[in-house]
This record gives sequence, C-alpha cells and structure tokens, in this order.
Amino acid sequence: MKNLVTGGAGFIGSHVVDRLMNCGEKVICLDNLCTGSLENIKTWIDNPNFQLINHDVINPIELNVDRIWHLACPASPLHYQENPIKTAKTSFLGTYNMLGMARRTKARLLFASTSEVYGDPEIHPQPETYNGSVNPTQIRSCYTEGKRIAESLCFDYLREHKLEIRVARIFNTYGPRMLPNDGRVISNFISQAIAKRPHTIYGDGLQTRSFCYVDDLVDALIRLMLSNCSGPINLGNPQECTILELSRIISKKINATYDFITFSLPKDDPMRRKPDINLAKRELDWEPLINLDQGLNLTIDYFKGEL
Repeated sequence: MKNLVTGGAGFIGSHVVDRLMNCGEKVICLDNLCTGSLENIKTWIDNPNFQLINHDVINPIELNVDRIWHLACPASPLHYQENPIKTAKTSFLGTYNMLGMARRTKARLLFASTSEVYGDPEIHPQPETYNGSVNPTQIRSCYTEGKRIAESLCFDYLREHKLEIRVARIFNTYGPRMLPNDGRVISNFISQAIAKRPHTIYGDGLQTRSFCYVDDLVDALIRLMLSNCSGPINLGNPQECTILELSRIISKKINATYDFITFSLPKDDPMRRKPDINLAKRELDWEPLINLDQGLNLTIDYFKGEL
C-alpha cells in the first residue's frame, strides 16, 4: 500500500509514519514544516519506501496513493490562533484538496477531526451524537469551525461520490515529540517544572481534560483506517482529571516545588472534556491501554532529553 500522510512531520503524524514504515508500507510525508519538524522523521529520510514533500495542503497536488491520512493542521491554540485565516483555509481547502485526490485515485481517506467540534459541551461525557455547543465567532473558531466544515465535506463526498472516508474526533493527546513551546497544558507543565518555574494555570484549575497517550491514539487510527466505520468516532482516553490535579502530578514526578500562578480563563475555553468511547470499543475493539501515570513518565523522560 502507498500511504500519504499530511502533516507527517508533526507530533501525531510522525508517529503514524513510524507505524506505517515499521509495517513495511510505502509512505509519502506531505508537510510544510510550519509546526512539524524534520527531526521527527529523520529515521526515514534515506529509506527507499519513504518520500518527503515540502508542500502546503491548501494548494492542490497530484499524487497516486491508496490511503490518505489527513492530519495537516496546527492543533494547539497558540499555533492556530497565530494566523486564524490560514488555519481555517488549511481545514477547508486542505481537506477539499485531499478529498479531490482521494476521488481521483479511489483512495480511502482518514480525516483527523477534533473534540473541539463539541465546543464547551453541555453533555458529559460527549458522545458522537452530540452536535456541540459552539460559538462560531470566537477566537478558537478558526480551528473549531474549520474542522466542522471539513467533516461536512467528508460526508458530502461520501454521499455524492461514494468516497471511502474515516472521520476521527481526536481528544487531547500527549507524548514524545510534542513541542515544548506549543502552549498545550502537559508540555507547558513539564517544561516549567524542569526549568523550576511555576506552572501557569488559567482560571481556577478545576476545568477537566482527558489525555490519551500518542501510541494508543495511533493504534486507534490504524484500526479505524482498516475498519468499515466511516465515523465520526471519538478517539481519546476517558480518564478525566482537573488541571490542578495534573499540575500536582507532574510537579511530584519531576521533584519540583509545587507552585503556580493564575491567569484569567480564555474566552470560550471548555470547562469539561471527556470522550464517550463506546462506539470505538464496539466498532474498533479499541480502548486505551496506557494510563496517565505511565504516559506522563514516558513523556517526561522525552522532555528531559530535549530540554
């Protein structure tokens, strides 16, 4: 099989590339290296089954592939809010271009959507049947609404062109290759604790998140691509914790003094986020195997080697 991985030099994309290459597949990595890094894929640069193309998905490209893993888009608020119009274009035009390629080549396409489509949810945990509580004009909307219209495009291509699509709604994911400065809470807390700086906490810290280790997520993506389930399907770890709890856990693991400073909670920041993964259990026979304690140990070890 020839695979195209958009965003393949990024955090999640590079782990997908690793898994495919280790299985003996052929892989084309398409990335503009905006938030991705050559360091993430350096193992494969000289491998004859691997090809890197520096390209922005908002521009059309013609390639012959069997499967498209469409993960290209900045995913942390810090990055996607830097250029919100470009973020929206990446979600809409990038997905439109990849769907066009899939239609021409009769490829199966997996689209990496997000739990952000649920907005600040009024239902907890969030099932796929929940349509969300989303503000379309807030500063997060470039990402949230971009992913929502991209999902819509995928299902229009399914209905009109019988395209094989797989839509994954990915919840908070963490692990090696996260950028230390990407603004996500786990990378923030680990970097700050290693540097002996206080943690930055927004609001009262009682808001919750559910964190999935990247290896578990990649397992789920592989299973989804190989399944007969079009989705959308939640992929995440339902182990929920507050931001304050996370801060204490990371401080203890790094033997750092527990200290934090607080800032105002960003507008429309969701208060609770936890996936209902019953559909993934049923359709993919999948649930996460790595708990937060194990995953944080692996992630902290990685950060200690990088910082």
